[in-house]
Amino acid sequence: MAKEIKTIGVLTSGGDAPGMNAAIRAVVRTALANGLKVKGIRRGFSGLLEEDIVDMDGKSVSDTIQRGGTILYTARSKEFMTSEGQDKGAEICRKHGIDGVVVIGGDGSFQGAEKLAARGINTIGLPGTIDLDISCTDYTIGFDTAVNTAMEAIDKVRDTSTSHERCSIIEVMGRNAGYIALWCGIANGAEDILITERYDHNEQNIIDNIIHRKQIGKTHHIIVNAEGIGDSYGMAKRIEAATGIETRATIIGHIQRGGSPTCRDRVYASIMGSLAVDLLCKGASNRVVGYRDGEFVDYDIKEALAMSKDIDQYMYDMAKRLSR
Repeated sequence: MAKEIKTIGVLTSGGDAPGMNAAIRAVVRTALANGLKVKGIRRGFSGLLEEDIVDMDGKSVSDTIQRGGTILYTARSKEFMTSEGQDKGAEICRKHGIDGVVVIGGDGSFQGAEKLAARGINTIGLPGTIDLDISCTDYTIGFDTAVNTAMEAIDKVRDTSTSHERCSIIEVMGRNAGYIALWCGIANGAEDILITERYDHNEQNIIDNIIHRKQIGKTHHIIVNAEGIGDSYGMAKRIEAATGIETRATIIGHIQRGGSPTCRDRVYASIMGSLAVDLLCKGASNRVVGYRDGEFVDYDIKEALAMSKDIDQYMYDMAKRLSR
Protein backbone atom coordinates (compact mmCIF):
# COMPACT_ATOMS: atom_id res chain seq x y z
CA MET A 1 0.00 0.00 0.00
CA ALA A 2 1.36 3.45 -0.95
CA LYS A 3 2.65 5.51 1.93
CA GLU A 4 0.34 8.44 2.67
CA ILE A 5 2.13 11.76 2.40
CA LYS A 6 1.04 14.56 4.71
CA THR A 7 4.11 16.81 4.85
CA ILE A 8 6.65 17.48 2.11
CA GLY A 9 10.12 18.90 2.63
CA VAL A 10 11.99 20.68 -0.14
CA LEU A 11 15.69 21.50 -0.36
CA THR A 12 18.28 22.71 -2.85
CA SER A 13 21.73 21.18 -2.79
CA GLY A 14 25.08 21.68 -4.53
CA GLY A 15 25.60 24.55 -6.95
CA ASP A 16 22.78 27.04 -7.34
CA ALA A 17 21.03 27.44 -10.70
CA PRO A 18 18.53 29.97 -12.09
CA GLY A 19 15.07 28.44 -11.98
CA MET A 20 15.49 26.71 -8.64
CA ASN A 21 13.10 29.23 -7.08
CA ALA A 22 10.50 28.44 -9.74
CA ALA A 23 10.80 24.76 -8.82
CA ILE A 24 10.51 25.50 -5.08
CA ARG A 25 7.45 27.68 -5.73
CA ALA A 26 5.80 24.90 -7.75
CA VAL A 27 6.51 22.31 -5.06
CA VAL A 28 5.06 24.51 -2.33
CA ARG A 29 1.92 25.58 -4.15
CA THR A 30 1.18 22.17 -5.68
CA ALA A 31 1.54 20.56 -2.26
CA LEU A 32 -0.75 23.14 -0.66
CA ALA A 33 -3.31 22.60 -3.43
CA ASN A 34 -3.26 18.91 -2.51
CA GLY A 35 -3.92 19.67 1.16
CA LEU A 36 -0.35 18.93 2.27
CA LYS A 37 1.96 20.81 4.60
CA VAL A 38 5.33 22.02 3.31
CA LYS A 39 8.59 22.57 5.12
CA GLY A 40 11.59 24.30 3.59
CA ILE A 41 14.94 22.76 4.46
CA ARG A 42 17.53 25.49 4.21
CA ARG A 43 21.14 24.95 3.10
CA GLY A 44 20.56 21.50 1.66
CA PHE A 45 21.53 18.32 3.49
CA SER A 46 23.77 20.38 5.76
CA GLY A 47 20.74 22.37 6.91
CA LEU A 48 18.75 19.16 7.34
CA LEU A 49 21.33 17.85 9.81
CA GLU A 50 21.27 21.21 11.61
CA GLU A 51 17.43 21.16 11.64
CA ASP A 52 17.32 24.46 9.76
CA ILE A 53 13.72 23.76 8.78
CA VAL A 54 10.93 26.31 8.32
CA ASP A 55 7.21 26.09 7.58
CA MET A 56 6.24 27.34 4.13
CA ASP A 57 2.96 28.64 2.77
CA GLY A 58 1.84 30.28 -0.45
CA LYS A 59 3.21 33.63 0.66
CA SER A 60 6.64 32.11 1.32
CA VAL A 61 7.18 31.79 -2.43
CA SER A 62 5.45 34.98 -3.58
CA ASP A 63 7.55 37.18 -5.87
CA THR A 64 10.26 34.52 -6.25
CA ILE A 65 9.79 32.98 -9.71
CA GLN A 66 11.83 35.73 -11.38
CA ARG A 67 14.70 35.59 -8.89
CA GLY A 68 17.97 33.80 -9.50
CA GLY A 69 19.73 31.68 -6.89
CA THR A 70 17.72 29.80 -4.31
CA ILE A 71 15.62 31.25 -1.50
CA LEU A 72 16.38 28.10 0.52
CA TYR A 73 20.13 28.63 0.15
CA THR A 74 22.45 25.76 -0.67
CA ALA A 75 25.49 24.02 0.72
CA ARG A 76 27.47 20.82 0.56
CA SER A 77 27.64 18.42 3.50
CA LYS A 78 30.50 16.02 4.21
CA GLU A 79 28.63 14.66 7.22
CA PHE A 80 25.68 13.57 5.09
CA MET A 81 28.04 11.48 2.97
CA THR A 82 28.46 9.16 5.98
CA SER A 83 26.04 6.43 7.02
CA GLU A 84 25.70 8.07 10.43
CA GLY A 85 24.80 11.40 8.83
CA GLN A 86 22.23 9.75 6.59
CA ASP A 87 20.63 7.96 9.57
CA LYS A 88 20.51 11.26 11.42
CA GLY A 89 18.93 13.03 8.42
CA ALA A 90 16.15 10.43 8.15
CA GLU A 91 15.44 10.67 11.88
CA ILE A 92 15.24 14.46 11.68
CA CYS A 93 12.74 14.15 8.83
CA ARG A 94 10.60 11.86 10.98
CA LYS A 95 10.97 14.19 13.97
CA HIS A 96 9.56 17.07 11.91
CA GLY A 97 6.83 14.92 10.37
CA ILE A 98 8.35 15.06 6.89
CA ASP A 99 7.09 12.07 4.88
CA GLY A 100 8.59 13.01 1.52
CA VAL A 101 11.42 15.24 0.31
CA VAL A 102 11.95 16.96 -3.03
CA VAL A 103 15.70 17.35 -3.65
CA ILE A 104 16.73 19.90 -6.28
CA GLY A 105 20.33 19.53 -7.42
CA GLY A 106 22.76 17.40 -9.39
CA ASP A 107 24.10 13.84 -9.29
CA GLY A 108 25.59 14.25 -5.81
CA SER A 109 22.27 15.51 -4.50
CA PHE A 110 20.50 12.53 -6.05
CA GLN A 111 22.86 10.18 -4.22
CA GLY A 112 21.79 11.87 -0.99
CA ALA A 113 18.14 11.51 -1.97
CA GLU A 114 18.68 7.81 -2.63
CA LYS A 115 20.13 7.37 0.87
CA LEU A 116 17.08 9.02 2.44
CA ALA A 117 14.77 6.83 0.36
CA ALA A 118 16.58 3.73 1.61
CA ARG A 119 15.80 4.90 5.14
CA GLY A 120 12.08 5.20 4.56
CA ILE A 121 11.74 8.84 3.52
CA ASN A 122 10.07 9.10 0.11
CA THR A 123 12.26 11.22 -2.16
CA ILE A 124 12.00 12.76 -5.61
CA GLY A 125 14.98 14.44 -7.31
CA LEU A 126 14.81 17.39 -9.71
CA PRO A 127 17.78 18.09 -12.01
CA GLY A 128 19.09 21.50 -11.00
CA THR A 129 22.47 22.40 -12.52
CA ILE A 130 23.71 24.85 -15.14
CA ASP A 131 26.10 22.20 -16.48
CA LEU A 132 23.49 20.00 -18.28
CA ASP A 133 25.57 17.02 -17.16
CA ILE A 134 22.84 14.79 -15.70
CA SER A 135 22.62 11.76 -17.95
CA CYS A 136 18.94 10.90 -17.57
CA THR A 137 17.65 14.22 -18.90
CA ASP A 138 17.98 16.46 -21.96
CA TYR A 139 17.25 19.51 -19.82
CA THR A 140 18.48 20.69 -16.43
CA ILE A 141 17.14 23.63 -14.45
CA GLY A 142 19.40 26.63 -15.00
CA PHE A 143 21.21 25.62 -18.17
CA ASP A 144 19.12 27.80 -20.48
CA THR A 145 19.71 30.92 -18.39
CA ALA A 146 23.41 30.20 -17.92
CA VAL A 147 24.06 29.60 -21.61
CA ASN A 148 22.23 32.80 -22.55
CA THR A 149 24.20 34.76 -19.95
CA ALA A 150 27.45 33.37 -21.33
CA MET A 151 26.38 34.03 -24.91
CA GLU A 152 25.68 37.70 -24.16
CA ALA A 153 29.03 38.07 -22.38
CA ILE A 154 30.91 36.52 -25.29
CA ASP A 155 29.16 38.88 -27.72
CA LYS A 156 30.58 41.78 -25.70
CA VAL A 157 34.07 40.30 -25.65
CA ARG A 158 33.86 39.80 -29.41
CA ASP A 159 33.14 43.52 -29.86
CA THR A 160 36.35 44.55 -28.15
CA SER A 161 38.32 41.68 -29.68
CA THR A 162 37.25 42.87 -33.14
CA SER A 163 38.18 46.48 -32.35
CA HIS A 164 41.69 45.51 -31.26
CA GLU A 165 42.15 42.72 -33.85
CA ARG A 166 42.86 40.26 -31.07
CA CYS A 167 42.50 36.61 -30.36
CA SER A 168 40.22 36.12 -27.37
CA ILE A 169 39.91 32.98 -25.27
CA ILE A 170 36.67 32.97 -23.29
CA GLU A 171 36.32 30.34 -20.60
CA VAL A 172 32.81 29.26 -19.63
CA MET A 173 31.56 27.08 -16.78
CA GLY A 174 30.38 23.49 -16.93
CA ARG A 175 32.77 21.56 -14.67
CA ASN A 176 33.86 18.56 -16.75
CA ALA A 177 31.00 18.90 -19.25
CA GLY A 178 31.27 20.92 -22.46
CA TYR A 179 27.61 21.74 -23.10
CA ILE A 180 27.80 25.45 -22.27
CA ALA A 181 30.98 25.79 -24.34
CA LEU A 182 29.52 23.97 -27.33
CA TRP A 183 26.24 25.86 -27.32
CA CYS A 184 28.00 29.21 -26.92
CA GLY A 185 30.60 28.33 -29.52
CA ILE A 186 27.82 27.79 -32.05
CA ALA A 187 25.68 30.73 -30.93
CA ASN A 188 28.61 33.15 -30.84
CA GLY A 189 30.22 32.00 -34.07
CA ALA A 190 33.49 31.01 -32.40
CA GLU A 191 36.40 29.98 -34.56
CA ASP A 192 37.46 27.28 -32.09
CA ILE A 193 35.47 25.41 -29.43
CA LEU A 194 37.40 23.44 -26.83
CA ILE A 195 35.34 20.92 -24.86
CA THR A 196 36.51 18.25 -22.47
CA GLU A 197 34.71 15.49 -24.35
CA ARG A 198 36.61 16.07 -27.61
CA TYR A 199 39.73 18.20 -27.02
CA ASP A 200 42.97 16.41 -27.92
CA HIS A 201 45.20 19.03 -26.22
CA ASN A 202 46.98 19.70 -29.51
CA GLU A 203 47.53 23.44 -29.14
CA GLN A 204 49.49 23.56 -32.38
CA ASN A 205 46.28 22.90 -34.31
CA ILE A 206 44.74 26.00 -32.74
CA ILE A 207 47.82 28.06 -33.50
CA ASP A 208 47.85 26.88 -37.12
CA ASN A 209 44.16 27.71 -37.41
CA ILE A 210 44.71 31.24 -36.12
CA ILE A 211 47.61 31.85 -38.50
CA HIS A 212 45.65 30.47 -41.46
CA ARG A 213 42.65 32.66 -40.71
CA LYS A 214 44.84 35.74 -40.44
CA GLN A 215 46.33 34.92 -43.84
CA ILE A 216 42.88 34.83 -45.45
CA GLY A 217 41.94 38.18 -43.94
CA LYS A 218 40.37 37.32 -40.59
CA THR A 219 41.06 40.19 -38.19
CA HIS A 220 40.04 38.56 -34.91
CA HIS A 221 39.67 35.07 -33.46
CA ILE A 222 37.30 33.75 -30.76
CA ILE A 223 38.05 30.59 -28.82
CA VAL A 224 35.40 29.30 -26.39
CA ASN A 225 37.10 27.16 -23.77
CA ALA A 226 35.33 24.80 -21.36
CA GLU A 227 36.03 25.02 -17.65
CA GLY A 228 37.14 21.39 -17.55
CA ILE A 229 40.06 22.24 -19.85
CA GLY A 230 40.91 25.53 -18.16
CA ASP A 231 44.38 27.11 -18.31
CA SER A 232 42.97 29.96 -20.39
CA TYR A 233 45.56 32.51 -19.24
CA GLY A 234 48.46 30.16 -19.93
CA MET A 235 46.98 29.26 -23.30
CA ALA A 236 46.66 32.96 -24.19
CA LYS A 237 50.34 33.58 -23.45
CA ARG A 238 51.45 30.60 -25.52
CA ILE A 239 49.24 31.51 -28.47
CA GLU A 240 50.46 35.13 -28.47
CA ALA A 241 54.08 33.99 -28.35
CA ALA A 242 53.55 31.55 -31.22
CA THR A 243 51.45 33.80 -33.50
CA GLY A 244 52.51 37.33 -32.64
CA ILE A 245 48.80 38.19 -32.33
CA GLU A 246 47.69 39.95 -29.16
CA THR A 247 45.73 37.35 -27.19
CA ARG A 248 43.59 37.88 -24.11
CA ALA A 249 41.80 35.43 -21.82
CA THR A 250 38.47 36.13 -20.15
CA ILE A 251 36.95 33.83 -17.55
CA ILE A 252 33.24 34.62 -17.34
CA GLY A 253 32.84 32.84 -14.02
CA HIS A 254 29.94 32.88 -11.62
CA ILE A 255 27.78 35.43 -13.40
CA GLN A 256 26.60 32.34 -15.30
CA ARG A 257 25.01 31.02 -12.10
CA GLY A 258 23.04 34.17 -11.32
CA GLY A 259 20.43 36.37 -12.89
CA SER A 260 16.74 36.19 -13.58
CA PRO A 261 15.85 32.82 -15.16
CA THR A 262 14.68 32.63 -18.75
CA CYS A 263 11.10 31.75 -19.64
CA ARG A 264 12.11 28.17 -20.38
CA ASP A 265 13.82 27.73 -17.02
CA ARG A 266 10.80 29.18 -15.20
CA VAL A 267 8.26 27.04 -17.04
CA TYR A 268 10.17 23.74 -17.12
CA ALA A 269 11.24 24.09 -13.47
CA SER A 270 7.60 24.75 -12.54
CA ILE A 271 6.43 21.64 -14.38
CA MET A 272 9.13 19.53 -12.76
CA GLY A 273 8.30 20.84 -9.29
CA SER A 274 4.62 20.09 -9.72
CA LEU A 275 5.34 16.64 -11.11
CA ALA A 276 7.57 15.86 -8.12
CA VAL A 277 4.67 16.52 -5.74
CA ASP A 278 2.26 14.50 -7.90
CA LEU A 279 4.67 11.56 -7.76
CA LEU A 280 4.97 11.77 -3.98
CA CYS A 281 1.19 11.91 -3.67
CA LYS A 282 1.01 8.65 -5.66
CA GLY A 283 3.41 7.01 -3.23
CA ALA A 284 6.46 7.14 -5.49
CA SER A 285 9.93 7.33 -4.01
CA ASN A 286 13.56 7.18 -5.11
CA ARG A 287 12.69 8.80 -8.44
CA VAL A 288 14.30 11.52 -10.57
CA VAL A 289 12.24 13.76 -12.83
CA GLY A 290 13.74 14.33 -16.27
CA TYR A 291 12.94 15.63 -19.73
CA ARG A 292 13.60 13.23 -22.62
CA ASP A 293 12.53 13.43 -26.25
CA GLY A 294 10.08 16.26 -25.61
CA GLU A 295 8.35 14.70 -22.60
CA PHE A 296 8.67 14.99 -18.82
CA VAL A 297 9.49 11.57 -17.41
CA ASP A 298 10.80 9.99 -14.21
CA TYR A 299 13.39 7.32 -13.49
CA ASP A 300 14.57 5.27 -10.56
CA ILE A 301 17.47 7.19 -9.02
CA LYS A 302 19.85 4.24 -9.22
CA GLU A 303 18.95 3.77 -12.89
CA ALA A 304 19.41 7.49 -13.54
CA LEU A 305 22.83 7.58 -11.87
CA ALA A 306 23.97 4.58 -13.92
CA MET A 307 23.15 6.27 -17.24
CA SER A 308 25.85 7.84 -19.40
CA LYS A 309 25.67 10.85 -21.68
CA ASP A 310 27.85 12.36 -24.38
CA ILE A 311 27.98 15.46 -26.53
CA ASP A 312 25.86 15.20 -29.67
CA GLN A 313 28.36 14.31 -32.38
CA TYR A 314 26.38 15.92 -35.20
CA MET A 315 26.15 19.15 -33.22
CA TYR A 316 29.91 19.12 -32.61
CA ASP A 317 30.75 18.36 -36.24
CA MET A 318 28.34 21.06 -37.40
CA ALA A 319 30.05 23.57 -35.14
CA LYS A 320 33.39 22.80 -36.77
CA ARG A 321 31.96 23.16 -40.27
CA LEU A 322 30.30 26.47 -39.48
CA SER A 323 33.50 27.93 -38.02
CA ARG A 324 35.42 27.61 -41.28
